[in-house]
Amino acid sequence: MPGIARNRRNHGVARRLRWAVLPVLFLVAWELAAVLINNPFVLPTLESVAAVLATPFASILGTGSLLQNAAVSLERVLIGFFVGAALAIPLGIAMGRWRLVEELVDPMVQLFRPVPPLAWVPLALAWFRIGLTSMVFIIALGAFFPVLLNTLDGVRSVKRTWVEAAMTLGATERQLLARVILPGALPTIWTGMRVGFGIAWMCVVAAEMMPGTNSGLGYLILYSYNFSQVQVIVAGMIVIGIIGLGIDLALRQVELRRFSWRELER
Repeated sequence: MPGIARNRRNHGVARRLRWAVLPVLFLVAWELAAVLINNPFVLPTLESVAAVLATPFASILGTGSLLQNAAVSLERVLIGFFVGAALAIPLGIAMGRWRLVEELVDPMVQLFRPVPPLAWVPLALAWFRIGLTSMVFIIALGAFFPVLLNTLDGVRSVKRTWVEAAMTLGATERQLLARVILPGALPTIWTGMRVGFGIAWMCVVAAEMMPGTNSGLGYLILYSYNFSQVQVIVAGMIVIGIIGLGIDLALRQVELRRFSWRELER
């Protein structure tokens, strides 16, 4: 037993070391390139970027701190994501359950799905003017289609035998949806929410670069570009990546704990 435990620890250490190899090589290459280029307006050194990250509460160019702008962006993306998901999940369930709904809605879905959310920016500004509503519209669009399509796929993937057994026992349509179809489709819906949140997070950064915005990480990046503060731009990008990674890992942990039965079923 001690030997097995030791082997597991060694395997865990080796795995963590392998995970760290590429990031370390990337950082070394970055620093070497920054030193060789010797132009902070093209590629800042890691030290200058780290200096910005080390002072997350300090105001940057009068736009607020990194943490303040990150909090603003996170609030916007959560609002837009939940709006998009709240529309996509019921529609996806209806499309997966009733053929008539799918036949009516699917042509419009296939027409607008390939259109990038940022292509809607001019219309968003025309319809909702400058402000939170136009940003929420863009973010919700980014989240809507991944959640919708995964919900549709999840409903279709529910085993027919489960549905037939529930119907044989006298389940109503409402009971069928609440106790069989939705629980059976939930793992796939959750995957769609993970994907949708990632796209929504990308959309919020771009939406914050729209005219009239005065806060958020996207605004901070664009404003810093105007003043050639490339180290701030890179620091903002790193914060965006860290927040996105952290939320995705949290969603992934929920998926592993709550929906592990899906793996056993396969």
